[in-house]
Amino acid sequence: MAETNVTIYNLVSLAGLFGLMATAWAVSRNRRNVNWRLIVWATVLQLAFGLFVFQSPVGRDALWAAGQTIVRLIALGNEGVEFVFGNLAISPPDRRSLGFFLIFQGFPVIIFFSAFMALLYYLRILPAVVRAFAWVFARTMRVSGAEALYTAGQIFTGVESATAIRPYLLKMTDSELHALMTAGLSTVATNILALYVAYLTGVVEDAAGHLMAASVLGAPAALVAAKLVWPEDGRPETMGHVPPVHTAGHSSATDAVINGAMDGVRLIVGIVALLIAFLGLLAVANSLLGWLANVQLETLLGYAFRPFALMMGVPWDDADKVAELLGTRTIATEVVSYNRLAAWTRDGLIGPRAALISVYALCGFAHVASVAIYIGGTAALVPERRKDLAKVAWRALLAGTIASMMTGAVAGVCYTG
Repeated sequence: MAETNVTIYNLVSLAGLFGLMATAWAVSRNRRNVNWRLIVWATVLQLAFGLFVFQSPVGRDALWAAGQTIVRLIALGNEGVEFVFGNLAISPPDRRSLGFFLIFQGFPVIIFFSAFMALLYYLRILPAVVRAFAWVFARTMRVSGAEALYTAGQIFTGVESATAIRPYLLKMTDSELHALMTAGLSTVATNILALYVAYLTGVVEDAAGHLMAASVLGAPAALVAAKLVWPEDGRPETMGHVPPVHTAGHSSATDAVINGAMDGVRLIVGIVALLIAFLGLLAVANSLLGWLANVQLETLLGYAFRPFALMMGVPWDDADKVAELLGTRTIATEVVSYNRLAAWTRDGLIGPRAALISVYALCGFAHVASVAIYIGGTAALVPERRKDLAKVAWRALLAGTIASMMTGAVAGVCYTG
């Protein structure tokens, strides 16, 4: 075990982790039905993984190796991007760069990662990894097999994880549907994670490894928050066993790569559309609020999130900034928040502890736009449950937000830099 330098902030983060769980319990739909075994085991898993990554030499080496692997894959993927876009695809501070263009330097690598992940699915590598995670979740936390499988899948993929459990969606309990959506809002897909790496590399040390760790931590955090906010009161069909992973059924490796690349294109189009729409609407809202009260919407949301920023163990002087990032994520997506985090960290406007906690706390799709995406994406597979999905959606957004902040708190507990 490495030598540590525990401070009051680590203890604040630990207390804040339980405070966030208490917040979820306070808004619970049925407090009497909470499965405390699940809560205890999921919390133990989070803290054990966090301590392993931050404090053990093996864990730190694994984190570094994972980060370097992602960075190397991004560099290899950029070979194709540079061939197509030339110097427009080269990021600063390379002297050949023409400046930073999100559309040329951030988004295209999503296409490569989508194709790469589809290939791993076709080769049955990723399904084996997902099922291993699902087995651990199901055995330790006693969640249903379908919940465990979907939540594990969310570490690597997005809303398309629902296809892996499609045969079970129709008979799922409302609590299971709520857990699925919460898991989707508490984690990020590996393909979009590559975009955040592009923002944070060179700004936050080993950003890629920390983002991957945050996505893993987000899975048990999602189950904690989901089952506190909407406890199980039925008998799930897959309780006691993890079902097999249903894959897309590509005819060949080439077919998998082609379909994965096309999925990446559709994802980019969706992100671009959301950014244009929500940033435009945010500008309208800020203009109106500025005229009425000389205040911005992000500032108002920052006031609401400030207590939670402090609960995560963010230093007092940085709490307003982190709270604003969380508020911005809720209405304008995490892409905007990570962009601001990178700029503020680069300019010295936010300290290293607050920056690292933010990397973890922002690592999730807990925003208004994703609610619509997850309702639409899942309802396309099981139209009969559309009303039920809409019923659980806003509680899932609340639970997903709490779960992502729990991930930030775990990072705050374990970080001693």
